[in-house]
Amino acid sequence: AQFQDFMVVVLLMATAISYGMGETADAITIVVIVVLNAVLGFVQEYRAERSLEALKELAAPTARVIRDGREVTVSARDLVPGDLLLVEPGDRIPADARLVEAPGLEVEESALTGESLPVRKSASWVGDPDVPLGDRRNMLYMGTTVTRGRGRALVVATGMQTEMGRIAHLIQEVGEEETPLQRRLAQLGRWLVAGCLIVCAIVVAAGLLREERLTGPVISQLFMAGVSLAVAAIPEGLPAIVTVSLALGVQRMIRRNAIVRRLQSVETLGCATVICSDKTGTLTKNEMMVRAAWVGGRSYTVTGDGYRPSGEFLREGRPVSPQQEPDLAQALKSAALCSNAKLVQAQPARRGRGDGAAGGRSGRSHRPGMVQVVFSVQGDPTEGALVVAAQKGGYRPAVLQDRYRRVLEVPFESERRRMSVITEDGDGGYLLHVKGAPDVILELSTHMLRDGRIVPLTDQDRQAILDENLRMADQALRVLAVAYRPLSFAAGEGPDQLAELSTDEAAARLERNLVFLGLLGMIDPPRPEVKQAVAAARRAGIRTVMITGDHPATALAVARELGIVGAEGRAVTGRELDQLSHSELIAAVEECQVFARVSPQHKLQIVRALKELGEVVAMTGDGVNDAPAVKEADIGIAMGRTGTDVTKEASAMILADDNYATIVAAVEEGRGIYDNIRKFIRYLLSCNTGEVLTMFLAAVMRLPLPLLPIQILFVNLVTDGLPAIALGIDPPEPDVMRRPPRRPDEGVFARRLGIKILGRGTLIGLGTLTAFLVAFFTLPGTPGVAPLDDPAVLNPARTMALATLVCAQLIHVFDCRSERRAIWETPLSSNPWLVAAVASSVTALLLAIYWPPLAAIFETAPLQAWQWLVVLLLASAGELLVAIRRLILFGRPVRLRAHVEEEA
Repeated sequence: AQFQDFMVVVLLMATAISYGMGETADAITIVVIVVLNAVLGFVQEYRAERSLEALKELAAPTARVIRDGREVTVSARDLVPGDLLLVEPGDRIPADARLVEAPGLEVEESALTGESLPVRKSASWVGDPDVPLGDRRNMLYMGTTVTRGRGRALVVATGMQTEMGRIAHLIQEVGEEETPLQRRLAQLGRWLVAGCLIVCAIVVAAGLLREERLTGPVISQLFMAGVSLAVAAIPEGLPAIVTVSLALGVQRMIRRNAIVRRLQSVETLGCATVICSDKTGTLTKNEMMVRAAWVGGRSYTVTGDGYRPSGEFLREGRPVSPQQEPDLAQALKSAALCSNAKLVQAQPARRGRGDGAAGGRSGRSHRPGMVQVVFSVQGDPTEGALVVAAQKGGYRPAVLQDRYRRVLEVPFESERRRMSVITEDGDGGYLLHVKGAPDVILELSTHMLRDGRIVPLTDQDRQAILDENLRMADQALRVLAVAYRPLSFAAGEGPDQLAELSTDEAAARLERNLVFLGLLGMIDPPRPEVKQAVAAARRAGIRTVMITGDHPATALAVARELGIVGAEGRAVTGRELDQLSHSELIAAVEECQVFARVSPQHKLQIVRALKELGEVVAMTGDGVNDAPAVKEADIGIAMGRTGTDVTKEASAMILADDNYATIVAAVEEGRGIYDNIRKFIRYLLSCNTGEVLTMFLAAVMRLPLPLLPIQILFVNLVTDGLPAIALGIDPPEPDVMRRPPRRPDEGVFARRLGIKILGRGTLIGLGTLTAFLVAFFTLPGTPGVAPLDDPAVLNPARTMALATLVCAQLIHVFDCRSERRAIWETPLSSNPWLVAAVASSVTALLLAIYWPPLAAIFETAPLQAWQWLVVLLLASAGELLVAIRRLILFGRPVRLRAHVEEEA
C-alpha cells in the first residue's frame, strides 16, 4: 500500500527513465527515498485488527454445566445451545443463556449495555419481543459478570451468535475510510503530477519542434530536461515529511496521554465537529458514590471522588462530623454492616504513566506528581458506595466488623427488595440492620431515629420521607433506605435457630417494627474535569452528544450537570429511534444532545446519521457495546484504563488516563498538526515552484540545465527536508482553539495558500535563474570549448544557482511559520529545532560545494566571495519584497490585522 501513492508511482517512472539513460546515481537516490518513505509509513501505521481475538479473551475459559444429570466443568468453547449453565458470584458468563432459576441473582452488564449498576435478574418470562437489551431481565449475556446470587440458565447462543458476537460482526462490517488529510494529499499529488506532465510535454514538444535534426544527444538532453522537470515539480520528501510530522505529533500526544493507533487520524481530530460520548466510565467515573443523605429530618451533602474514602459531610453548606451526629452515625454504620462489598487499596502507582488498563472498578488519587493510591470495590458497586461513605464518616469497615460480628444474613432478593443482617456486639447484644427500597423499608418501620432518640414514626414523617425520596429520584440518584432494630431473643431462640428457617420465615420474624434511619442517594458521578472540557469543546465549535444505554432520567441529570444540555433538554430513547423514519432520525440527531437506552445498532445509526449531515464525528467509548460505533466514527477514541480490548482494537486513539479533557488536548494537537502540514506544504511547494520555473524558463531560453536532477533531489530531500520536518513540530498558535472547526472538504490551497505559494515560488525561481545567468555570462570559460558544454562555466554557474535556491528557501522557511504574523513577530526561541535544521541544511550545502567527494557527485565548484554576495542578495530579495509590501499595505500592526482578518 505504501507504494500505491500517485506521486511515488511517478517518481518510480522517473527512476526507470534515469536508469535507462545511464543516470544511475539519480535512479538510486530516488529509490532510496521511496523505500525510506515506505518503511516509515509501514512502521508508524502498523496495527493489527484483533477485534475477534479480543472478543475471545472476554469469554470465560471454563463453565459449569449440568450434563446427564451431573455437574461437570467444560471449556467455554465446548458449550452448545441446550446446556444447563450454573453461575455464581464472580463468574464471567460464557454464553448467552435464558434463566430458569435466579434467586437473588444480579449481573454487571456495563460493558455491554452501559448500565452503571448491576442488573437484577429473574426467571420470569419477558413477553415483549422489542424490549431493549438492558431490560431483558431473564437473559444472561456472554462477557458479563455475576455480582450476587446464584442461577441456572439454558444456553441459547454461543460464539458469534451471541450479542457480543453480533457486535464483533458489526465491527467487521464497518470499513476503513480515508481521512480528510489522506484525501487532500491524494488530490494534491494528482494536481502536481498532472501539472508536471503538462510542463514536461510542453518543454519536450517545444524542443522537438525547435531542433532541425533529432540526434541522439539532442533527444537525450530533451529527456533529461523532462526528468529534471519531473523531479523538480514533485516534492519527493512530502510523503515522508507528512509521515514524520504526524509521528512527531503522535509523540507529543502521548505525552498528553492520548495514544494514537492510526497515524493519519491525528489530523482528523482537528476538524471534528461532534464528539459522541458514552456516559458510563467516560463522562462519569463508573464508580457509585453516596452524594446525598436524609437522616433524622436533616439533609446532608457528601463530597468526594468515587471510591476514594475521603470527603466531607455538609449540612446547610457547613462541614459536620458524622460521629457528632448520632442519627447520621447510626445510618452509616448500619448501611456498611448490611453490605458485602469490600474496599480494596491496590498497589500504589506513579500518576501519569497511563500505560495500561486498570481492571475492575477503581478510584484514584488526583494529586499531580504524587504517588497515586488506587481504590477498588470487590462486590456490588452500590454496597461499595455505602462502605466508602461509612469510611468517610470515620467508620472503617474492618473495625466495624470486629466490633459488630455478623451472625446471620437474610439475603437480598428482587421480590423482597431488601437485605437484612444481624450483628452481635461485644456485650452480647444483637442488632438487626436492614437496607432496601425506600417504600418497602418505610412500610416495615414504626419508629425513626431523631436526635439520637427512637421516636414514633408519624404520618407527617412518612410524607416527608416520601417527598425526599421523590426529590432525590428527580436528581437521578439511586435511593436506598436504611433501618435497624435492637433484638432480644427468648430462651431457646437465637441466630442459629433463625438460620434454619427459610428466607421468608426468617424475614417475617425479624423485619418488623423497624427504626427508620434515613435515605442515602447514590450516583455514578461525573468526572470532575469533564465539565470544563465540554465548555472548551463548545468554544472550539465542537458539539458534545451523550449516547448511553442508561436510563433517560440519569442520562439527562448527568448531561445537565456537565453543561451538555440546558434545563429544557430532553433525551431520545432507543425505542423512540426505532419508530422514526430516516428523515425524522436525521432531524432528531441534528437537534438532540442526549440519547438513552440505546443498543449498539442505535449507536451506529446515530453516528452514521451525523456523518450524513456532514459532521466529522469523534466517538468515545469504553465498553464492548461502543466498539462498532467507535470504529464507524471518523475517529474512534477508547478509554485506556477502563476500556475493553474489543473497543481498543476498534479505535484509532486511546486515552491513557481515561480523561475526557484529554480529548480537547488531542483536538488542539490535531489542529496544530494540520496548521504545521500547511506550513511545510507552503514551504516545499514554493521551493518546487521556483525549481520548475527555473528549469522551464531555461528550456524556453535554450539554456543548459541550471540544475541537474541530482542537485534538485539534493535540495528537495536534504536541504528542504530537515527544515520542513522542523516546521512540523512548531507549537500550536495561541488562538488555535478559538477557531471554528475546518470543513472536512477544505482544499489544500484554501485561504489563499495557492497564491502565496505561486508568488514566493516565482520570486525564488527568478532569483535562482538570475544567479545562473550572472555566472554563465561572466565567468571565463575553457578556450576552444563551447560554454554550453564547458564544465568550467557550467559547474560554477549551477553551483551559484544551487546556493541561491537553498538560501532563498532557508530564508523563506521562517516566513512559513505563521499565516497570520510577519517573520519578525514569531520568536525563534519557540522552535529551536528549526534553527538547528536550518544550520544543518547550510552545513550540508557547504559540504556539497567544498568537500571533494560530494562535489564530484553533485558536480559543484567552490564559490568566491563576490559570488556568495550575489547569492545572498538574490536569495533575500524575495523576503525583502514581501516585507516592503506588508509595510506599504498594512503598516506595522500586523498582529492587529491578523486578528481582524480572523474575526471576519
